[in-house]
Amino acid sequence: MTKYKYAYHFLIDVLEDDLCSVCGLPQDLCVCEEIAKEEQIIRVFLEKRRYGKNYTLVTGIDPNEVDLSALAKKLKSKLACGGTQKEGRIELQGDHRYKIKQILEDFGFPANNIEVQF
Repeated sequence: MTKYKYAYHFLIDVLEDDLCSVCGLPQDLCVCEEIAKEEQIIRVFLEKRRYGKNYTLVTGIDPNEVDLSALAKKLKSKLACGGTQKEGRIELQGDHRYKIKQILEDFGFPANNIEVQF
């Protein structure tokens, strides 16, 4: 009987470590990030800086809900440009307003929550 009791407690401890602290589901079934993506209003616009350089700015993504640095890295590789993530926004070098909406949709953000200013 002790053998099964130990195995049962071990299983409980392992399950508690694999649960999401927000929604309580196992990590593979966790939907917290998907829910966070649906609630955010993302704004994409162009900013002209010194010497006529264009920067595409992506704002409105909550850095507590979505990993901004990982998203910026994916966007930079998809768009083949430089950029950074700072102060809760993503800055991409160049004018990418025409392409970025489709790429954000591919990453799971709903199309009706993405506002692109032309």
